[in-house]
Amino acid sequence: MAAYMRGMICLVSTQRNVCMSKVSSVFVESRRFVRGLRRKPVRVLFPETEKTKTPRSEPEQPKIKREKEAKVKFTPDPRKERDFFMTKRDLKPAVEPARVTGTKTQLDGLHFERASPGDKRLGRLVSIARSRTFREQQGKVLLEGRRLICDALDAGANPQMVFFSTVERLQELPLDKLKRATLVKVKFEDIKLWSDLAAPQGVIAIFARPDPSQLNFANREQSLPLSLICDNVRDPGNLGTMLRCAVAAGCHNVLLTKGCVDAWEPKVLRAAMGAHFRLPIYPSLDWNNITSSLPNHATVHVADSCCAVPESTETEMNAHKPSKAGDYGWVSKSKYVDCEDWDSESDSDDEGPSSPSVETRLYHQSWAKSPTALVIGGETHGLSPEALQLAEKSEGCRLFIPVAPGVDSLNSAMAAGILLFEGRKQLLKMLQTSGKKRVSEAERQSS
Repeated sequence: MAAYMRGMICLVSTQRNVCMSKVSSVFVESRRFVRGLRRKPVRVLFPETEKTKTPRSEPEQPKIKREKEAKVKFTPDPRKERDFFMTKRDLKPAVEPARVTGTKTQLDGLHFERASPGDKRLGRLVSIARSRTFREQQGKVLLEGRRLICDALDAGANPQMVFFSTVERLQELPLDKLKRATLVKVKFEDIKLWSDLAAPQGVIAIFARPDPSQLNFANREQSLPLSLICDNVRDPGNLGTMLRCAVAAGCHNVLLTKGCVDAWEPKVLRAAMGAHFRLPIYPSLDWNNITSSLPNHATVHVADSCCAVPESTETEMNAHKPSKAGDYGWVSKSKYVDCEDWDSESDSDDEGPSSPSVETRLYHQSWAKSPTALVIGGETHGLSPEALQLAEKSEGCRLFIPVAPGVDSLNSAMAAGILLFEGRKQLLKMLQTSGKKRVSEAERQSS
């Protein structure tokens, strides 16, 4: 019995130990579990090959499609959204050709168009501005700037097309004279691209090539019987300055030989400052046409650009008689005339060309006593032999402007200005004296 009791006690003790051990194990495990929850989350380190591979919950949509979905939220108009949102693919050149005409708008009864991108009409500006052949074949001229366009419209020139950057620029022009012209509004960047000026004014016009006989020139009645003949003037700046001087001196007209630069070149137009629409200019004339364009009994004088003349005193100048045509270097060195043959004394007995005998005078001496024509030669080729022959035939003079020693010659445009204003002074004095004589004769007859 005692042994039985001992066994039961041992069994109970063993079971108690087992239970305690289980309780202790559960207690320990529970404590560890709680400690695990209190720790920070574990960071998972992926291999380098798997860094970029991120799981996607749904398939990725194309970029252009996502942009289109975003566009619809902000701009419901698909045309506006295409202009506002531009992708790299949209920047590629379009396959379809650009439209020539744009939308039409009205201003004070005039309809004007808005040029579309790539308008081909803008490219014609360069052809007209840079090609003399194109201007002559098409019969068009290019005028840029408000002042020049207004002068052309006042003279009665025919406008065909006007490009302007803003409506304010168009309103500066006389709109009543633009009813037959095509008005096109373009961006200022386009005008700056095609313009020949450093600072464009934002308005360019294409005109029909004017006919001098059909233009209405202002102050035409106040002109003097003085004509300017430009012989082989090939510098655009010099020709434009001569035209401006001719207007200021009150010339009747300007005659250009075939060797001159085109009078409607943009550089000539800028230098002339509107002279093309204040007096008649006849270009590309031969000497037969020049003679017929002058008034009857007109005296032709030539400008001497050489300063190899003796002392510039009037007595010596009047007493000096040139023995050879090349003494003062006024014979043209062209391919048609050999100056050495003209300068040789032996040619006087041969059948070759003879030296024209033209009197030499200082520019301030009396030479403009009747209808007068003044010939100005170019700085490169000088005067033509035909000009000297015409001066000899009309009993004209070779005018000389004395300069300081060591100076080769004056600029042709500067010489033209000096001689034209001297001729104006002499003609005005002659007209005043003739007017006084007429008044005195009328008084005598009345008495």
